[in-house]
Amino acid sequence: MPVNPALTERAFPVTASYLVGREKVREFARAVFSTNPLNFSVEAAQTAGYADVVAPPTFAIVVQELTLAQLLAEEDAGIELTHVVHGEQRFDYARPIVAGDELTAQLQVTSVKTLGGNAMVVAETTIQDAAGEHVVTAVSTLVVRGDA
Repeated sequence: MPVNPALTERAFPVTASYLVGREKVREFARAVFSTNPLNFSVEAAQTAGYADVVAPPTFAIVVQELTLAQLLAEEDAGIELTHVVHGEQRFDYARPIVAGDELTAQLQVTSVKTLGGNAMVVAETTIQDAAGEHVVTAVSTLVVRGDA
């Protein structure tokens, strides 16, 4: 089944909240080979004006993954996980993510294009804190291989 073009402009439900843990930030920072002291040291982060350790910029993918799972589980999407390749990723930050943040996210499909038998699905996830303030928008382009 090809990717459903009617996904365009579809918004998914807001996710359950995700509490950003200090050790999760540190684990993620180690996984991406960060050497930034703000990612590891509470003292360094507080000296720089943050409440706790600061997540690396790509940490937002942890929260975005919750919304992408909704998209991939959508029965009428026509997206077979074994045919998906992550084509592009972008993060547009209003402020950094810090340990202690309680975040929710909502995904909207902004584009579905078919090119050469493959589909390109652009999914935009808006992530907010517990006060409803925008933290980051994560934009993923998924390439869905055709059945050829």
